[in-house]
Amino acid sequence: MTAEAGRRRYESLRRAAQAAETRGEIASAARRLFLSRGWAATTVRDVAREAGVSVPTVYAVYGNKTGLIQALVDAANIAADPPQSLAELEGAGNDPVRQLAAMAGYDRRLFERAGDVIALVREAGRTEPALATAYRDGRQQGDETRIQVFSSWPVGVLREGLDIRAAVDIYAAICNIDVYTTLTDERGWQPDQVERWWTEALARELLTTTKTTPLRPTGTASKAGRALP
Repeated sequence: MTAEAGRRRYESLRRAAQAAETRGEIASAARRLFLSRGWAATTVRDVAREAGVSVPTVYAVYGNKTGLIQALVDAANIAADPPQSLAELEGAGNDPVRQLAAMAGYDRRLFERAGDVIALVREAGRTEPALATAYRDGRQQGDETRIQVFSSWPVGVLREGLDIRAAVDIYAAICNIDVYTTLTDERGWQPDQVERWWTEALARELLTTTKTTPLRPTGTASKAGRALP
């Protein structure tokens, strides 16, 4: 490689790194402002000022204000570490309880690391159709994963009287951001307690026979001062 070619290569790498840094700064600024001011009160100009970039740069990177939220939705999914979830699902083999544990672990990480973004997208979606679509799409993607897993189980694994659609609905009723927020913010549970309870509750409600380890009390005090059961 000639010296000139080497310089061009490193210049390209530097530009790519700078572009990634700019995207991250804009996304972080958008998250801070959307969470502190709300979706409606935050403009693209506000985000640009907070990120220390020009307004055209924001449009060039994300297209428009709705694009910023989509970027945050994507970042939320990344924060939950999908590769870890996939590895855990594959490592579970044909064990339905371990598969449920892998999915519950993903949801715990998602809500723990990006619950504020999910709540923002859901709330803003009440008045912004594009955000409502982004929220529904995210829920649909989660349902599709559960359908794939549940469909792989032999006949007789699901509790009698349940079909796959009902099993997906029960999963959604147990593992959701509202339950997570209630248990962690209001009842003083630790995230790992929620994850373990989710796994046990899902196995109990969905499977014909289960062998799970009982949820051990930790003595963690709730915000009201009571020890959790």
